Amino acid sequence: MSKSGASPTALCSSPNTVTGEDVLELHLHGGPAIVKSVLTAISRVSQPDSLVRYAEPGEFTRRAFMNNRLDLPQIEALGDTLSADTEQQRRLAVRGASDALSRRYEQWRQQLLYARGELEALIDFAEDQHFDESSDELVLSVAAQVQALRVQVGFHIQNASKGELLRHGIKIALLGAPNAGKSSLLNQIVGKEAAIVSTEEGTTRDIVDVGVDLSGWYCKLGDMAGIRSEPVNGKESVVIGAVEKEGIRRAKARALESDVVIVVLSLERGAFDDIPYQLSIEQEVVEAVNDCLAADKCIVIAINKCDRLPLDVHNSQFLPEQLLASVSDLFPTVPQKRIFGISCREAQLESALERKDPGHLQEFLRGLISTFEEIASPSGIEGDANGDYNLSYWEDSLGVTHRQSSNLQRCLQHLDDFLAQTSRKHAPSMLGHEHEQQPIEMEIDIVTAAEHLRFAADALAKITGKGESGDVEDVLGVVFEKYVSLLIRRSIGSLLTVY
Repeated sequence: MSKSGASPTALCSSPNTVTGEDVLELHLHGGPAIVKSVLTAISRVSQPDSLVRYAEPGEFTRRAFMNNRLDLPQIEALGDTLSADTEQQRRLAVRGASDALSRRYEQWRQQLLYARGELEALIDFAEDQHFDESSDELVLSVAAQVQALRVQVGFHIQNASKGELLRHGIKIALLGAPNAGKSSLLNQIVGKEAAIVSTEEGTTRDIVDVGVDLSGWYCKLGDMAGIRSEPVNGKESVVIGAVEKEGIRRAKARALESDVVIVVLSLERGAFDDIPYQLSIEQEVVEAVNDCLAADKCIVIAINKCDRLPLDVHNSQFLPEQLLASVSDLFPTVPQKRIFGISCREAQLESALERKDPGHLQEFLRGLISTFEEIASPSGIEGDANGDYNLSYWEDSLGVTHRQSSNLQRCLQHLDDFLAQTSRKHAPSMLGHEHEQQPIEMEIDIVTAAEHLRFAADALAKITGKGESGDVEDVLGVVFEKYVSLLIRRSIGSLLTVY
């Protein structure tokens, strides 16, 4: 430490530093002028042969990588940590900062190296020696290992897309007819006047995108043009202009690009006294929602203007069975737990402050958050050897980035090529069906099969930036461990028999 009143310095010795090298830290006191003067002094002493210079962009991270303090997945997680705005993004980054994924990739790579080593030994020694297992049994054993690994890789690729929902935000589209209350609902969700609200139909022409943090989930909401056709509600011929038609086209396209589609329906006053309310249905909206369902989009239905229900029914937490049945008839594949009754008008009233959940908006938001949790929940094998579902293991796979996913897809393709080649001879075993083995139609090219495993291991090595699947020592190590040692034991056994 320096003298009292001066800025302290701290010498951090390797290898227990971020970069794995000796690091001298200057803890500067004072305002920006002090920092500026020190930086100026560094530039004055910087020479081509000097040990003191400015760090290049990302140099500390690069040095940490070169000194095996960080691997590429951890570096990617570091970037996610710095850019995290919401709680879910922070959690995802913290999980990625551990080396769990890197160790998993390396374990898979070692499995492929071992499998390839078994095939290489079969190539080199099968004609000279007889082993405990036949070549067919060996290929079946290796193929079973590869098939199990393929399932793991496939789930990680699938979960990578779910991790993108956390990392880049969930795209939400508000879909409905004009004046259904889409803009009002958007304003209630974001807590500000983000979209124009008017009784005039066709007010929203283009897509209004708003980013918002909903209980730790980053969401990108899109208010869109109301979907309608000509004529409207039996009125005289209503002409929809070219601009509004383009807005409707964009609305349908945006809904198909979204992760969650909030379908806003509305209750209108009934035409007769015995029918106080009726569900307003626009056929164009129904067709657009069915297109979204066909595209496997997650649908949440919000029935607006529920303040028009009888008071006792509206104050209840449950929608009338008749109303739920009407919606279910329109969209039978949408579960009832994703159908909500709301009133944006009631939520905007000053008297709403006196109520616990005016307009049932909070109930709707809780249901929306529950939907986020469902679509972002990691997929995985239902149980391990003990029948237990390891949630933490599969949650780590949400941290798979786009770069990692691309390499995993390449790995998966080579695993599929290997399985396709070996299944020519053992198709029933590859597919998991319990049938008698088919007659051999063609011999397996073991050399090509081993190459598929090498390429798959290469793809895994590129994820971490460490290791090469083609290391001769690794492959030969498997060969000598599994087969040459067996030959030695048999030779010793023969000698003992002679004596």
